[in-house]
Amino acid sequence: MSERCTILVIEDDKYIANFLAVSLQKHGYTVLVADTAASGLFYYTSHHPDIILLDLGLPDRDGLEIISELRQHDTLPILVVSARGQEFEKIEALDLGADDYITKPFHMGELLARVRGAERSLLTRSSPQPASPIYRNRCLTVDFDRHMVQIDGQDVHLTPIEFKLLQLLIKHEGKVLTHRFILREVWGYESSDTS
Repeated sequence: MSERCTILVIEDDKYIANFLAVSLQKHGYTVLVADTAASGLFYYTSHHPDIILLDLGLPDRDGLEIISELRQHDTLPILVVSARGQEFEKIEALDLGADDYITKPFHMGELLARVRGAERSLLTRSSPQPASPIYRNRCLTVDFDRHMVQIDGQDVHLTPIEFKLLQLLIKHEGKVLTHRFILREVWGYESSDTS
């Protein structure tokens, strides 16, 4: 089995959250669980999950607000898992930027299939380079197609790992990246050390 992604479950019902966590972990996913919108947003910024499973009926904020907030700066897949089953509610969530909508009660097999679909969409969404093949910022120029870096017009030699790290920093410009996230994205492995 290939290395699976990290999924953030934002669900206030502890039984459903536990069921989702155990089921997803059984299928090789790393799972983070938050029971409020505030803790969910904390995990989002600190752990950089690949996919979010989001309940709309959270105790501190409506899940629709979370979708809207995340869509201002991120394209990660958001799958709504909610008891709200009216058509207008589904349409509103999807129009705000949710990628999929699953109504409770649900079958785990269907949810897993939708998560796999979200995983596939990650491949097309997160190409290893920014949308433009050339990045310019003051004196720095990076040509992603040719793997060339220049500072003030002078070529700079980077190893493949250094170039991949630079790509990651440019892709997430202005964000704080955790050590764990950088290890996963650049070197491709999870850190088991919490220090």
